[in-house]
Amino acid sequence: SMPINQAIKVIAFDADDTLWDNEPYFRQTEDELCQIMAEYRDISDFKEYLFGIEMDNMPDYGYGAVAFTMSLIESSIKYSDGKISASDIGRIIELGRKLVRLSATPLAGVAETLKVLHQRCRYQLVVFTKGELLTQENKLKRSGLLPYFDRVFITTDKQPDDYRKVCREMGIAPEELVMVGNSLRSDIQP
Repeated sequence: SMPINQAIKVIAFDADDTLWDNEPYFRQTEDELCQIMAEYRDISDFKEYLFGIEMDNMPDYGYGAVAFTMSLIESSIKYSDGKISASDIGRIIELGRKLVRLSATPLAGVAETLKVLHQRCRYQLVVFTKGELLTQENKLKRSGLLPYFDRVFITTDKQPDDYRKVCREMGIAPEELVMVGNSLRSDIQP
C-alpha cells in the first residue's frame, strides 16, 4: 500500500481555534454576562445553567456566535425570572455582536504554513468548519487566509456524512483526506 503522505490529496482545516482564536472570546463573554446577572441574583451556578440552555438550543440553532447570543438572552431572562431590564438585554446583544465581528487574526505560523502548502500545489486546501454561514464567511475574509484555500465548506455539524460529502465534492476517497483541527469530537472522531 501507498505511504500515507502520498495518498493524501486534500488537507481540510477547521477554522475556529485552529486558524484563529475563538473560544477565549466566548468564555470572556460568559464572564461579562455573569457580571450583568450578578445584579439580579446569586450566580454560583449560572455558567452551568447557561450551558444547559445552549445544549437544549443546539438542535434548533446549531453552533456559533448568533446561536450563542440567543442562548445568552434566553438564559438571562429565565435566570432572572423575567426581571432583567431591556437595557441589560441590549448589553447582551452587544456582547454577541462583538463575537460575530471577531477579527479572526490568524494564530502564529498559520498564514506562513498555508502559504507554503498553497505554493507547493501538492495538496488541495479546504476549510471545513461548522457554524453559521455568514459569520464564518466573514471571519475567513477578515483573516486574510481565504486566498490559500481551494474550497470552503461550512456545515451545521461535522458528522461522518458531512465528511463523506466533502470527499464527494472534492472527488476523492476518504483515505485521501486529512483533517487538521483542535476538537477530538468534531475533527477526529467522525
